[in-house]
Amino acid sequence: MNYSVIPTPKFKRELKRLYKKYPSLRSDLLELERNLSENPHQGTNLGGNTFKIRIAIKSKGKGKSGGARIITFIVNDDHELYLLTIFDKSEIENIDDKTLTKLIKEIKHIVYREKPFRKFPGSH
Repeated sequence: MNYSVIPTPKFKRELKRLYKKYPSLRSDLLELERNLSENPHQGTNLGGNTFKIRIAIKSKGKGKSGGARIITFIVNDDHELYLLTIFDKSEIENIDDKTLTKLIKEIKHIVYREKPFRKFPGSH
């Protein structure tokens, strides 16, 4: 079953800025969205259903190592994948633990508050 790929408001804000800077990013992300819909567990597993995906930005011409990073959160029960944030590797080397924890906490609050019958993963 395919997953729904859902961008968060934070992701949309950051993406808007990057679109202006890198025109090819739209097509780069469309391809990624199709891939994520079929195989959501891509990238480096950060734990707790959170992943970091490296993508190349064709208009930068630097490959994945100098491209963008996308942090995703997967809700397996509902077949949903949330795009939490995107950043340019040349602007931010890595996402720090504090920021990552905040992003995960925010998305869990949104996802599980809207569906109160569901429990957080790992809780009994």
